[in-house]
Amino acid sequence: MFKLFEGFLNPTEDAEGEPPPPGLLAFYWHFIRQTRWLLIALFVMGALVAFLDLLIPIFIGKVVELVSSHAPEDIFRDYWPLLLGMAVVQIFVRPLVILVHGIVTNQGLAANFQNMVRWQSHWHVVRQGWSFFQNDFAGRIANRIMQTGPSLRESVVASLNAVWYILVYGTSAVILLANFDWRLTLPILAWFTAYVLLLRHFVPQMRDRSRAVSEIRSTLTGKVVDSYTNILTVKLFAKPRDEDAFVRATMDEHTVKYHRLLRLMTVFNFVLTAFNAVMLVSVAGFSIALWSTGEVDVGVVAMALPLAWQIVSMSGWVAGSITTIFEQVGTVQDGIKSIATPRTMRDREGARPLHVAKGEIVFKDVHFGYGTARGVLHGIDLAITPGERIGLVGPSGAGKSTMVNLLLRFFDVDTGRILIDGQDIAGVTQESLRASIAMVTQDTSLLHRSIRENIRYGRPDATDAEIRAAVERAHALEFVETLEDWQGRKGFDAQVGERGVKLSGGQRQRIALARVILKNAPILVLDEATSALDSDVEAAIQEQLASLMEGRTVIAIAHRLSTIAQMDRLIVMDHGRIVETGSHTALLAAGGTYARLWKRQSGGFHDQNARLMAE
Repeated sequence: MFKLFEGFLNPTEDAEGEPPPPGLLAFYWHFIRQTRWLLIALFVMGALVAFLDLLIPIFIGKVVELVSSHAPEDIFRDYWPLLLGMAVVQIFVRPLVILVHGIVTNQGLAANFQNMVRWQSHWHVVRQGWSFFQNDFAGRIANRIMQTGPSLRESVVASLNAVWYILVYGTSAVILLANFDWRLTLPILAWFTAYVLLLRHFVPQMRDRSRAVSEIRSTLTGKVVDSYTNILTVKLFAKPRDEDAFVRATMDEHTVKYHRLLRLMTVFNFVLTAFNAVMLVSVAGFSIALWSTGEVDVGVVAMALPLAWQIVSMSGWVAGSITTIFEQVGTVQDGIKSIATPRTMRDREGARPLHVAKGEIVFKDVHFGYGTARGVLHGIDLAITPGERIGLVGPSGAGKSTMVNLLLRFFDVDTGRILIDGQDIAGVTQESLRASIAMVTQDTSLLHRSIRENIRYGRPDATDAEIRAAVERAHALEFVETLEDWQGRKGFDAQVGERGVKLSGGQRQRIALARVILKNAPILVLDEATSALDSDVEAAIQEQLASLMEGRTVIAIAHRLSTIAQMDRLIVMDHGRIVETGSHTALLAAGGTYARLWKRQSGGFHDQNARLMAE
């Protein structure tokens, strides 16, 4: 039975379509409808559990009535079927129903439901545009995804159980007691009225304060993770005290907001306890008074008192559930901010896979400015012929990396078009576009996985022999074979740490180069691809890059002009415009921007040193 219920829901099924809607109820329904049959089963089983719990005071009252009104020898002889039925209900039926209720809750819903929410949330978030992640803490996004699943599941399950306990206990208690004397219902009706007013007053405040606590908790998580992710910078600048202040302010704010919530809960529990005590004493007083005048028998008193006590216990449980529900709802509301965000940089409707036969790239009157009025690129017109190797040159901020980001469609152009083999990249799928482009960046970031897994990221179906060959071409085999991580894994199986922190900058770049070599894409982008390498290794890798470039369209960005001087054509940019184009020799002869940059790099430092020595 366990496996049957555990298999009702596949939590990691691909979440096709749109992200969940941002409205709270719509967000809940998006996930509830996927598990509605399990939730209906939970609803039914909850009703049965509540009904069986309600029978306990009725059985107690009946037993007391029999004992007080019959001779001992008559009870088992005359009423054994009734007593046996009550025993069967308590010994067999109730435990069995509670077992099924637990299986539905634990095996059917607990892990599956929350991980379904987590998986689908992650599935949508990881497909967001790059700008989505640039504008938030990675830790806060991860915290929202991890917390929303359990909170949504807990609030739904608690709500279903609480509804049945309120309906079954409240309605049944009033009906049962009214059958004996309507006056016995007065304390319970008064208590229910006060209980509803109490919830109406406190619950909205709990909801708002819980949401505030959840929001600041996500921010706190984001700041803590930010400190850990950039721990090298913290150490290099000797700034642990500054990080203390950075985190402490948010930690203190979380403490203050959590205290506000806890104060409200303390007052709520005190008022509810007082209401419960008044109701319990009132029911006892009314029932004893009616018994003393002979208007009800002792069995009614014996039923009324435990029934009232069950209502008191139920009210505390429901109040706790409601408190929990709104704490969880606050967490869900916080999670909605990341999970239900409309997807940025989505594929257009009808987008087709990109097919690269030649590798021609054309920028047509491209303007782009990251949403600013000043803009970054201004009317870029550039045609790169198939197999041509070009170098992008220019001072920082000239727009070189922005052109690459637009080519990869991390952003859409404001106006103009970018074509690859005549296909507008705005109309092709992003996955096919990026699969056709291999890129090595200056800030190489590796996944916290093994060397093998990082390199195979370029081509998942690659064999170990192909991976090893790519590592050899990237001149990385010598150091890879000597690696050993903290768990004793060696060589290609060694883990590289978060963002590749266990490796040096040069080692990370060589692993990234191996990954690009293995990917073997028709278009190659090199953004300071050898900046972290020493001269000997760079010279060796340049030979491999030369063979890697053969037959491919190449765009290379480098501040060290000597690394791209041999390109077929150099494109010189300044202030978002192409100001010069030509070969290295032609641009030097022209004496323009490129010639000044070359002179500054090749002779500027020597000239400055000479002047200093002369002084």
